[in-house]
Amino acid sequence: MRVRSERAGPARTGPSRRSRRALLSAVCALAVLLGVGFGVLGGEDAAPAPVPTASTQLPASPAPSSSVPSSAGTTPEATQPPVATQPPVATQPPVATQSPVAAAPGTALAALAQLPVRGRAPQTGYERDQYGEGWVDTDRNGCDTRNDVLARDLTAEQFRPGTRDCVVTSGVLVDPYSGATILFQRGQGTSEAVQIDHVVALSNSWQTGAQGWDAATRVAFANDPLNLLAVDGGLNSQKRDGDAATWLPPDRGYRCAYVARQVAVKAAYGLWTTQAEHDAMATVLGTCPQEPLPTAG
Repeated sequence: MRVRSERAGPARTGPSRRSRRALLSAVCALAVLLGVGFGVLGGEDAAPAPVPTASTQLPASPAPSSSVPSSAGTTPEATQPPVATQPPVATQPPVATQSPVAAAPGTALAALAQLPVRGRAPQTGYERDQYGEGWVDTDRNGCDTRNDVLARDLTAEQFRPGTRDCVVTSGVLVDPYSGATILFQRGQGTSEAVQIDHVVALSNSWQTGAQGWDAATRVAFANDPLNLLAVDGGLNSQKRDGDAATWLPPDRGYRCAYVARQVAVKAAYGLWTTQAEHDAMATVLGTCPQEPLPTAG
């Protein structure tokens, strides 16, 4: 009979060592499998789960506030673009106006203030021959009025021999209406270059008082040197029977003298002016208030 050595351990109870090893191996294998599985599912190469960003998240509802919301947070209604306004213009203080100075005696402006202002009478009944037939010798100097005016207004004039220096045959005119120099030569087709103008037209006088005149007064009016000027034939035709409201000389430098002569003629014969004519005369004479009133032709 063999005796057991003292080194021998105590008697084993429960499962055997081999069974425990098998169980441990199974647990390790299961752990390895689980680790591999988790590595496949959550490894570094796997795409990370999308994290919500500001662009994908729904906007959070703003917390209620007691302040008034800014207009920038709301969509404005369609409005018209603002209209640019002009800056206010600085106004000057009112300038004290001076009272009009009374026209000096002897001036055309003073005489104009004395002319009546009325409406224009009808032209009915007007005929040129009611003012005489052609030019006559009203001053009894042996020369008709046309030649008297030519001799007065031309320079370097020449006369027909044997007429006692009455019939002007040639001369030079410095036209008062335009300032142009015109050569006058009596004859067919040349005499018309220089014509004699009635400063106050005969037709105008008829419509502003001459209808009530007798024949002698109308003839005297038509031949009065105060009312006559030698002028450019073309401008005389252009003027026709116009008054200061409808026609004035092209040469502005002569307008004061021209209107002053019209005023003198109307004052001498008691003619009136229309309102438009009066206003036009006043405008011209207002630029030359000291223009004297002519007293003779």
